[in-house]
Amino acid sequence: MTAQPAQSARQAVQTASRDALHFINGAFTAGTTGQSWVNHCPLDNSVIGLVHEGGKAEIDAAVRAARTALDGEWGRMTVDQRTTMLGAVADEINRRFDEFLEAECLDTGKPMSLARHIDIPRGAANFKMFTDVIKTVSTEFFPTPTPDGAGAINYALRKPKGVIAVISPWNLPLLLMTWKVGPALACGNTVVVKPSEETPLTATLLGEVMNKVGVPKGVYNVVHGLGPNSAGEFLTQHPMVDAITFTGETRTGEAIMKQAAVGVRDVSFELGGKNPALVFADADMDKAIEGTLRSVFANCGQVCLGTERVFVERPIFDEFVRRLKAGAEALTLGRPEDATVNLGPLISQEHRDKVLSYYRKAVEEGATVVTGGGVPDMSDDLKDGAWVQPTIWTGLPDDAACVTEEIFGPCCHIRPFDTEEEAIALANGTPYGLACAVWTENVSRAHRVAARMDVGLCWVNSWFLRDLRTPFGGSKASGIGREGGVHSLEFYTEMTNVCLKL
Repeated sequence: MTAQPAQSARQAVQTASRDALHFINGAFTAGTTGQSWVNHCPLDNSVIGLVHEGGKAEIDAAVRAARTALDGEWGRMTVDQRTTMLGAVADEINRRFDEFLEAECLDTGKPMSLARHIDIPRGAANFKMFTDVIKTVSTEFFPTPTPDGAGAINYALRKPKGVIAVISPWNLPLLLMTWKVGPALACGNTVVVKPSEETPLTATLLGEVMNKVGVPKGVYNVVHGLGPNSAGEFLTQHPMVDAITFTGETRTGEAIMKQAAVGVRDVSFELGGKNPALVFADADMDKAIEGTLRSVFANCGQVCLGTERVFVERPIFDEFVRRLKAGAEALTLGRPEDATVNLGPLISQEHRDKVLSYYRKAVEEGATVVTGGGVPDMSDDLKDGAWVQPTIWTGLPDDAACVTEEIFGPCCHIRPFDTEEEAIALANGTPYGLACAVWTENVSRAHRVAARMDVGLCWVNSWFLRDLRTPFGGSKASGIGREGGVHSLEFYTEMTNVCLKL
C-alpha cells in the first residue's frame, strides 16, 4: 500500500469520522511524518477514515516511553497490582463491547455473529487468562548438597524481558493482538504495537481503555504504519526493543528474523500455513462436513488455521464432495449486522486480486471447479466490496500452485486417498506445519495419525476448539515458539537462577 500525503488524503475523505492516531506515552497523536492513507471498509470500499503513518521519530518516542514505564511505576508494581489492572482492562473491553464490535467489523467486514462470539470475547479473555497464569505459575527450587555439608538452595526468578515489539495481523485484529499484549503485560513487560495497516481501529481503541483504567503511560503504545521503510521495519530495528513477536506471512517473518539477529533479540513467530484435513471413511460424515465447512470458509478463509487441502478416503469421496459443495453454496454473503450472514468479504481489494489470481490459476492447472471460482453478484450497496465466491476444486496435481501455496481465501482442493500411509504422506508433504484436522471414529487411528502429523496443533473430530492454556504455534515454515498458558511466559520472561550458599 502506498502512503498518501496527509493533505491530499484529507481532501479525499473530508467526511471521514474514524481517523486512526498513534497512541504514544498515554496520548493520541498524528505524528510528524505528514503521511497518511485512506482506510477503506472491505464491505463496499467506502471510506472509514485516515490512518496516520509513523516514522522513525514515532517509533523512537514509543520505544523510549515503553522503556521509561518499564523502569518506573509499571516495573515497581507487584504481580497482584499488575494483574488487577489488567483484569480491569478486560472488564472495560466488555463494557465497551459494542464499540469494539463495530470497529472490528468496519475494518474487516466480517459478520457480527462471528466477531460477537469469537473476536471481542477472546480479545478481553486474553487479559483475564494470562493474569491467572502469571499468578499461579511456579518456578524451580532445588536443595543442593555442598562439600562442607551445609548445602545450598537454587531457585529461579521469572523477570520481564523488557520492551516487546508486537506486530499483529489483519485477519483477527483484536484477538491476535491481545493474545500477545495480554501475556506480555501480565509478565511485567511494556509493548509497542504495530497493527496491520488494514485494521488499525481496535488497537487504537484499546489505548482509550488503557487510559480509562489507569494503566501507566508508556506501558501500551501503538504506532501505525507499513512494513519496509516504515513503522514495522523501524520498530524491529530499534536497538532498545528486547524481543519481537509477529504473526503473519513466512517471508515477512524471515525478514524480521534477520533484523532481530542484530542485538541477538528473541523472536516468537506464528507464520503461514497450508493446512490439511484428513477425512477417513469411518468418520461421522455430518461432523466432518460441518467441521470442514468451518475450517475452509470461516472468516472468508482468512484464518491461519484453515484447511485449504482436504484429503478424503476414496469410498466416501464423491459423497463428501457433493455435501461440501451443497454446504458452500448455502453460505450467505452480506452485511455484518445481518444475523443470517455467515460469510463476509476479503480484507481488501488488493487481497481479492491475489485470491482471484489463484482462482484463475487453478483452472489453468487443470482443476475441476466444483463450485464458485469467481465474484458473486452483490446488491448495489455492496458491489464495490472485496467479495469472492466460496470455491471448491478437485482434480489438481499434487504440485499445483493452488495445492502447495497459501491462498488465504475461502477455497479448498479435495483429493482422494486410499491408505492411511498415503494420507499421512500427503498431509506432511508441505514446507508448512501449523495445524491439521483428522476426522475418524477409530480411536486407535486418531492417536496414531495425530502423532505423525508434522504440525504444532492437531484436531481430531473438531476444528478451532481451543484451551488457551495449551501450546499454540507452528513447525517448519509455520513459525518459531509456542504461545498459550505457561508457554507464552517462556517467551515474555527471562529466568534468573539464584544460588544461595547456606
